Amino acid sequence: MTRLAQTAGLNDIQREILSTVRDFVDKEIIPVATQLEHRDEYPTEIVEGLKELGLFGLMIPEEYGGLGESLLTYALCVEEIARGWMSVSGIINTHFIVAYMLKQHGTQEQKDTFLPRMALGEVRGAFSMSEPALGSDVSAITSKGVKDGDEYVLNGQKMWLTNGGTSTLVAVLCRSDEGHPEGTAPHKSMTTFLIEKEAGFGEVRPGLTIPGKIDKMGYKGVDTTELIMDDLRIPANRVLGGTTGRGFYQMMDGVEVGRVNVAARGCGVAQRAFELGVSYAQQRHTFGKPIAQHQAIQFKLAEMATKVEAAHAMMVNAARKKDSGERNDLEAGMAKYLASEYCKEVVEDAFRIHGGYGFSKEYEIERLYREAPMLLIGEGTAEIQKMIIGRRLLEEYRFQG
Repeated sequence: MTRLAQTAGLNDIQREILSTVRDFVDKEIIPVATQLEHRDEYPTEIVEGLKELGLFGLMIPEEYGGLGESLLTYALCVEEIARGWMSVSGIINTHFIVAYMLKQHGTQEQKDTFLPRMALGEVRGAFSMSEPALGSDVSAITSKGVKDGDEYVLNGQKMWLTNGGTSTLVAVLCRSDEGHPEGTAPHKSMTTFLIEKEAGFGEVRPGLTIPGKIDKMGYKGVDTTELIMDDLRIPANRVLGGTTGRGFYQMMDGVEVGRVNVAARGCGVAQRAFELGVSYAQQRHTFGKPIAQHQAIQFKLAEMATKVEAAHAMMVNAARKKDSGERNDLEAGMAKYLASEYCKEVVEDAFRIHGGYGFSKEYEIERLYREAPMLLIGEGTAEIQKMIIGRRLLEEYRFQG
């Protein structure tokens, strides 16, 4: 074993892509990540490098200028990028979800318009479900789109947009009662609208405002924002898929693959924490020998490595299940739940191995310690994952009495 989290059964192209990404992470991301993170500075040069590597179009079909790779390849690339700096993987993730939703659900005109430019990174995606007054309860959305001739008028306030400022295309979930009589189930009266905008903050198009970045404990560098729609007008051909009432299902499909992505991020951060912990344990001496030779530290390293391997295996399984065309909400929920929880635990153990130095901003583990908690919340909390897992298990193991 040369390192943890190896993936069996990859073809030559996948191995070449991952090798290239890993080299880029080691040379271009890890050396500058902590400095940029402490300044909360957007990683412009890193993003330009990812564009050149073609990662913004990794899963976009070749006919639209992308690489046409699988979810597994994408997830393994995200794992490598998160090992370097989790914020960079977040920049790609929201873009990827919007591109995936367009590929799966968009009209031909929408695909032709956006996917070629998204593959090049010229159009950058963000997606938005959450609002200030709701968290996991998507059915409580109050933002609304009302038909007015050949346009829709959108009003409402959205929250927690990753890439809110730097994106130029936002997929936004709103209520739309048109064609859905009163009493229709909430999830059947939601629509995804594709909003084109300028990059930046403030009023980025008439009726659309992106306030400044939200100041966060971790996950810095990437811009997380609100989105305010005030009589925002968009053409009717910017309803994703061309038909209202399908937004909830479209978003859930995107979130499902997003959960594989978050699992991959958890795997990447945990791998980096293990690397830092095992390295420091061999350099730090106490009682006349490296602390790695103390049994207590060896036990920690053993537990950390086992968790990294287990999380990686579940993430790979969830990605392969989705690639096969099968339903994978159970596997994705399990992978996201386990990887995020194990990530938190591995990072904390690496923090403990560093002792007092782990509390210093001079050491990389301090950054990871602030980043890991976001994964416990992103793409659904642990409690939401448990609900999904529990319901699916009851479907599969229905009591035959």
